Amino acid sequence: MIRIVIAEDQRMLLGALASLLDLEEDMEVVGKAANGEDAVKLVHEHRPDVCIMDIEMPLMSGLDAADKLKGSGCKVIILTTFARSGYFERAIRAGAHGFLLKDSPSEELADSIRSVMAGRRMYAAELMDEVYQDENPLTEREKEVLVLIAEGKTTKDIADTLSITTGTVRNYVSVILDKLHVTNRIEAIMRFKEKGWFK
Repeated sequence: MIRIVIAEDQRMLLGALASLLDLEEDMEVVGKAANGEDAVKLVHEHRPDVCIMDIEMPLMSGLDAADKLKGSGCKVIILTTFARSGYFERAIRAGAHGFLLKDSPSEELADSIRSVMAGRRMYAAELMDEVYQDENPLTEREKEVLVLIAEGKTTKDIADTLSITTGTVRNYVSVILDKLHVTNRIEAIMRFKEKGWFK
């Protein structure tokens, strides 16, 4: 029997998912949580085989909860509405065994759980396409400049750190804004974070 904890902040969806999975002969839902914090507690309490986790939840996101469950022996499958490559890459870093979208057919979820239990990793095809299309457009030097901007460094600080002129830094900044299709430094940092490109 595959023992499952589900974490989902939309109560109706939480109930529906639990009912669907309980209908499977080889599955049993042993806990339901409405936020990431409770999900972590339930996993430690019930020691399930799998935790199905939404991303955007109160108190603690599904990605932070997945991070906390690393090494717990419980396999995490992210189930979300958001097909964002940044989320996907963070989920991979958090050790998630699956990343599925909520608009997938329900039987796909049960099959994915079985596949994960058999040692495979299951990722939504749409995400794989987006990840490979969504290459980081910045060169190594442009990334260095953006990381320094994100650390709060001024143009002069960046010039000193990289041993280049302030004019060169300004040129890099305008190229970065252009490549990321944004209008200012804050937006550039946000876009870079959203895409999961900060390592």
